[in-house]
Amino acid sequence: MIEILLKTLPFFALIGLGWAAAATRFFPAEGAAWLTKFVFYFALSAMLFRFAAGVDLGQLFDLRFVLAYLLGSSAVWAIGMWVARARGLGIAEAAMEAQCCMIGNTGFLGVPMLVVLLGPAAIGPVLMVLIIDMLVFSTLITLIVHASRNGGVGVAAILPVLRGIAANPMILAMVAGLSWGGLGLPMPGPLDEFLSILGAAATPGALFAIGASLAGRKLARLAPSAWLSGAKLVLHPAAVGLAAWGFGVDPVAAGIMVVAAGLPVAGNVYILAQHFGLAQQRVSTAILISTAASILTIPALMVLIGA
Repeated sequence: MIEILLKTLPFFALIGLGWAAAATRFFPAEGAAWLTKFVFYFALSAMLFRFAAGVDLGQLFDLRFVLAYLLGSSAVWAIGMWVARARGLGIAEAAMEAQCCMIGNTGFLGVPMLVVLLGPAAIGPVLMVLIIDMLVFSTLITLIVHASRNGGVGVAAILPVLRGIAANPMILAMVAGLSWGGLGLPMPGPLDEFLSILGAAATPGALFAIGASLAGRKLARLAPSAWLSGAKLVLHPAAVGLAAWGFGVDPVAAGIMVVAAGLPVAGNVYILAQHFGLAQQRVSTAILISTAASILTIPALMVLIGA
């Protein structure tokens, strides 16, 4: 546990550095926003393209892996929805809490950290988790909120979702990389070096940006936020781990899936919460609590899957 904790500590130290820089106002809020944009549109996209171009498409899509992650995540989503409804929340607000229970920070934290810690074997499973989260569950929450507010789902709800998917740079980078590799196109040396240099900025940039974004968050609605954080850090990896065992997923891929499911609540859940005007305080606090707690829970998960 101590050995793994020491390996993960530098990644969380970068998050802490970003938090300290923003909390002392040495790094302004505008700087955090622009750094996030740089990572999202350029550095992380370059990293994802390079990773995807080197992945065999047949190996990336493992039906048992996909079904296990979908089943485990859907079960946690349903539990989050049920708990929220039992507390008297409306459908849209309950769906936002459910989203908070199982959408992890795979893009900004999972991809940079897990590939470095777990090696090239982590690339395919982490990319698949990222794809499912963005295509399935981000679409689901958008359609549910629209349906609850407009009495149903029509073309007016589906078109913005499709536009959002088509314009997402992470999806575009992965699709482009998989297409490049699938077509067997050679990777010219200068292009590979360019992507390597730009992609190398993703890890420190993303982690620093996560920390800077946490500096402006305040603890509020602690009881429901603690439940959401616990569901994300404990219930979600347990559920996908059980599903992976049931479907007979390859042990290495299953272990990576479990660690990816144990990542803290993603920042894009808060973006959705702000956009729809739903549960902003609870989501914001859950991001803060889960990110802080994951300093210990992620090494613990890695010890468990190693055992």
